[in-house]
Amino acid sequence: MTSEKSFIGNMELAKSNNLFKLNENVIINVKFSIMGALREAWNENNWEKAYGKHDNAFKLKYGVKLYTGGLRKREIGKPLDTYRKAAIFWTRNPKLTQIAEKKIWVQIAKNFEPFIPRTQTEAQEMFLDFDEKMEFSAAELGEGKHKVGAEVFVSWLKHDYTESCSEKTHSEEVEIEITK
Repeated sequence: MTSEKSFIGNMELAKSNNLFKLNENVIINVKFSIMGALREAWNENNWEKAYGKHDNAFKLKYGVKLYTGGLRKREIGKPLDTYRKAAIFWTRNPKLTQIAEKKIWVQIAKNFEPFIPRTQTEAQEMFLDFDEKMEFSAAELGEGKHKVGAEVFVSWLKHDYTESCSEKTHSEEVEIEITK
């Protein structure tokens, strides 16, 4: 491994619009990725080793909160607190494994829906890249210009190929305007 630590990177807030009416809902997509040690360790060789040691499930807990900027920050909307799970399994499907003699692959559950990625890169993107749609009522903020930011946390337990981790970070704030 070249990275010693995992961290939250590529964090970005994407707003659906700059101007909202007081009776509309504001939609902000919070995008981020887990970078560093975990991303490098999330590969087919490590899945094979972990499966041999009966370490065949990985639960990644994460959450997103939106807040208003300024001197007195306060939470807006409903916070997201959920997880993704990955299951390492034995397969006979030759289309799945990239290394011919190996038979171990991974299934990823996002929002309780299982997916089987076709490549190791797709597995990394599916498990470690996030794009969460956050929605709240414009009336929560009231009329005027407002700065909105996001706080993101991720955590997981120790596994054969990675140490336990708990990270938290804040995004750059974006400005929105709310009118009558």
